[in-house]
Amino acid sequence: MMSASLSIWGWGSLGIVLFLITFGPFVIFYLTFYILCFVGGGLVVTLLFGKTNSEKYLEQCEHSFLPPTSTGVPKCLEEMKREARTIKIDRRLTGANIIDEPLQQVIQFSLRDYVQYWYYTLSDDESFLLEIRQTLQNALIQFATRSKEIDWQPYFTTRIVDDFGTHLRVFRKAQQKITEKDDQAKGTAEDLVDTFFEVEVEMEKDVCRDLVCTSPKDEEGFLRDLCEVLLYLLLPPGDFQNKIMRYFVREILARGILLPLINQLSDPDYINQYVIWMIRDSNCNYEAFMNIIKLSDNIGELEAVRDKAAEELQYLRSLDTAGDDYMQQTGGQAHLFFWMTVEGYRVTAQQQLEVLLSRQRDGKHQTNQTKGLLRAAAVGIYEQYLSEKASPRVTVDDYLVAKLADTLNHEDPTPEIFDDIQRKVYELMLRDERFYPSFRQNALYVRMLAELDMLKDPSFRGSDDGDGGKSLDDLSNVSSDDSVQLHAYISDTGVCNDHGKTYALYAITVHRRNLNSEEMWKTYRRYSDFHDFHMRITEQFESLSSILKLPGKKTFNNMDRDFLEKRKKDLNAYLQLLLAPEMMKASPALAHYVYDFLENKAYSKGKGDFARKMDTFVNPLRNSMRNVSNAVKSLPDSLAEGMTKMSDNMGKMSERLGQDIKQSFFKVPPLIPKTDADPEHRRVAAQLDDNVDDNIPLRVMLLLMDEVFDLKERNQWLRRNIKNLLQQLIRATYGDTINRKIVDHVDWMTSPEQVADSVKRFRDAFWPNGILAETVPCRDKSIRMRTRVAGKTKLLAIMPDELKHIIGAETTRKGILRVFEMFQHNQLNRRMVYVFLEGFLETLFPQYKFRDLFNRLHSRSKQMQKYKQKLQTTQAPSLQKR
Repeated sequence: MMSASLSIWGWGSLGIVLFLITFGPFVIFYLTFYILCFVGGGLVVTLLFGKTNSEKYLEQCEHSFLPPTSTGVPKCLEEMKREARTIKIDRRLTGANIIDEPLQQVIQFSLRDYVQYWYYTLSDDESFLLEIRQTLQNALIQFATRSKEIDWQPYFTTRIVDDFGTHLRVFRKAQQKITEKDDQAKGTAEDLVDTFFEVEVEMEKDVCRDLVCTSPKDEEGFLRDLCEVLLYLLLPPGDFQNKIMRYFVREILARGILLPLINQLSDPDYINQYVIWMIRDSNCNYEAFMNIIKLSDNIGELEAVRDKAAEELQYLRSLDTAGDDYMQQTGGQAHLFFWMTVEGYRVTAQQQLEVLLSRQRDGKHQTNQTKGLLRAAAVGIYEQYLSEKASPRVTVDDYLVAKLADTLNHEDPTPEIFDDIQRKVYELMLRDERFYPSFRQNALYVRMLAELDMLKDPSFRGSDDGDGGKSLDDLSNVSSDDSVQLHAYISDTGVCNDHGKTYALYAITVHRRNLNSEEMWKTYRRYSDFHDFHMRITEQFESLSSILKLPGKKTFNNMDRDFLEKRKKDLNAYLQLLLAPEMMKASPALAHYVYDFLENKAYSKGKGDFARKMDTFVNPLRNSMRNVSNAVKSLPDSLAEGMTKMSDNMGKMSERLGQDIKQSFFKVPPLIPKTDADPEHRRVAAQLDDNVDDNIPLRVMLLLMDEVFDLKERNQWLRRNIKNLLQQLIRATYGDTINRKIVDHVDWMTSPEQVADSVKRFRDAFWPNGILAETVPCRDKSIRMRTRVAGKTKLLAIMPDELKHIIGAETTRKGILRVFEMFQHNQLNRRMVYVFLEGFLETLFPQYKFRDLFNRLHSRSKQMQKYKQKLQTTQAPSLQKR
C-alpha cells in the first residue's frame, strides 16, 4: 500500500513538472480565464434567447387581453416637439382704461417680485409666466364683470355701517364684562380680546372669528381656502383644473397681496396715522389736548409727551441768547420759577380732582391716593420756595405764608391754594423796575418778538417783485371807499412738488388803485385755496352760491398743460365776477374775505375737507338741534302744556309731524320694533323696521351714532326722547336731503376715477417708484404713543359744540375715546377687516352661499365650541323636565 501511494504521488508530481515546463508558469491563469469566458458566454446567450421569447409572448398577451393604448401621450409628445406659439394677452380688464393701466402694473410687479426672481433660475421658457398672467387677468375680468352687475349702495350705506356698529357694540359689551368681573383691577389686553370673542359668539350665534384673528397659521389657511374658492368662481374650468397654476395664483393672492394688506389695515399705529391724515386740516386745540392728557391712563403716552416736551424746551433754550438768564441776573429767577410751578400745580390739581369727581359719579371705588399726592406736591412747593429753608426764597408778606402753612396743615389741598401768593408774585414781576419794565428796554425783548413773529412793522413784508405787500388792515380799510378799485388776475401758472405730491400753483397779480396812488403785488394760491375760499363765502352769503361757480376738482396731471390753461382761464373768470363792483355793492361784508384771500401772505384755511364733508351731514342735524334746544328750554312745569307750546313754536310743521313728535315721547320709537329678544344681544341693523324702506342709510347712521355715544346706557329720559324727536325732525325735514347726499357720496366712491385712485394708492404703497417696498421698520414706541395722543386729540377737537350740548360733553368724550380705544387692538382690527371682507364677498356673489361657507371655515373656533357646550348644559335640564 505504501509503495503504491508513493508511486501515485511521484507520477503526479512528474506530470505537473512536465506540464509547467511545457506550457509555462501562467498556464493556470489562462485556463481559469478560458473557463470563465465559456461560462459567461453561455449565460449571455441564454438571457438573450429568453428576453426575445419573453417579449414575443408579452406582445401576444397584450394584443389578446388588454385594450389599446391611449393616443394622448403621443399627441402630447408631438405637441411638445412643435415650436412654442406666441401667447397674445389682451390688456383690457375692466373696460375703463384709467383702472386697467395701474392694475396691469400691479400684475406685472407681482409676477416680477414673487415668481420671476426664482423661476428664471429653473427655466427660460416664458410660456409658464404668460399663462399665470393670463390666469390672473381672467380672474380680474370676471371680478370686474361681477362688480358692474352689483348695486353697491346697500353695502356701503347699510351693511358696512351695520358691521362697524355691531363691532363697536361687541367691544363695548366686552369692556362692560371686564369691569363687572373685577372693578378694582384693570383687565389686560389679552383678557379684553378673549372677552370680545366671547361676546361675539353670543351675539352672532353661529360664527366666531377668534382663530383667524389670533393664530397666524389658521389665518394663512383661511386665506388659502378663500382664495381657492374665489379662483373656482372666477377662473375658466380648464385653468382651475391646472393644479400647479392654481396653487401659484392662490399663493400670490393669499400671501403676496391679501395678507400684507390685512396686516397693514389692522395695525393700530397705521390706523392712528390714517386718522390724523384724514383730519389733517383740523387744528388741535389746547382744551382737547389737555383733556386727553388728563384722562389718559396709559403711562407710555404720558411719558412720550413729557419727553417730547422736554426735548422741545431744550431746543428752544438752545436758541436763547448766550450768557446768563435775564431773570437770574436781576435776582428774580426764583419768582419766575415759583409762578410757573404753581401754574402747573393748578392745572394738575384741577385735572385730578375732575377725574375723582367723575369716578364718584360713575359709582366707582375711591381711594385717598389722589388727595395724598396733591398734598405732597403742595408741601413740596412750599418747602422749595416759601419756607425759611428755601434757597433762594420768594419774598412775599409773612402773613400770606403763615396762612398757606395753616391751610396745608388742616385742610385738603385745592387748585386755588397758592392763588394769593401767586398774585403777589405776579404783581411784583410786572411792576418792579428790576423785572418786566427793565426787560422791555432790553434787546432781548425785541428779539423775542421777532422769534414769535409778533413784530407788526409792514417793512418786514415783501413780494417776489420787490413791491411791498399790503397788510390786512390796510386792505380792509378800503372796503368802504368807492374811489378804490381792486383788480386781480392769474398771470402765471406753475407746477410744484412737495414731499412727492405734485400740485399746480397760480400766481395772482393784484392791482390797487385810488385817486392818488397805484400799488401792485403778487400772491400765490393753490386750487385748494380757491376751493376753501369759495366754501367760506358761500356759507356766509347764501345768495352767492347761485351766482359764483368754481370749476370742479380734478386729479392733477403735471403733463396736462391744456388742463392748466383751461383751469387758469376758468379761475380768471371767477375772479373777474367776484371783483365786479355790483358784487361788492350787493354784499359789502364780502370785501373783508376777498382782501384776506388776495393779501400777500400764506392763506389761512378754514375748515378742512374732512370737516366740510362732516358738515354736509351735521349741519342739518345741527339746525334741528338748535330748534330742539329752544323748544326744550321753553318747557314749563306741565309736560302737556310744554308739548302744546313746543308745537306752537314749530308751527311750520304739518299736523302729522306734531302727532309723530308726541308719539316719540309717549311710545316706543318706530325705528325700534317691539321684540322679546334683547336688542343689546343683536346686530345694530336688527333694530330697523323691515316694513319701512325709506331713508335706510340715514337711519342706520343714526343707529350708529346711538351706538357710538351709548345713549341707551345714559338713563337720561329727556335726552333719550330728544334723540327720538331728532329722528322725527330729520326724517320729516332733512331726511331725504341727507339720504341723497349719502347715496351720492357712495356713487362718487365707486366711480371709475375713485377706483383707479385706490388702485394707484395700493400700487404706490407696495411698490413705490416701481420697486417692492421694504418691510417697514417698527416705529419707536415713543413715536407710536405720541401718535395715539395726537389722534385722540384731533378726534375730540372736531366734535361740534352743538352735539356736546345735546348729548353732553362727557358722553361725547367717552364715545369718541371708546371708538379710538377699539382700534388699538390688532386682533380686533383683524376681525373687523375680515367682517368687511365677508360682507363684500356676500354682496358680490349673492347667488352663492358664502355665509354658510364662512361658518364652516370658522367652525373650528374654540369660543364657538365653548358656546355650544354651554348651550347644551343649559338646555339639558329643560329637556329632562319634559
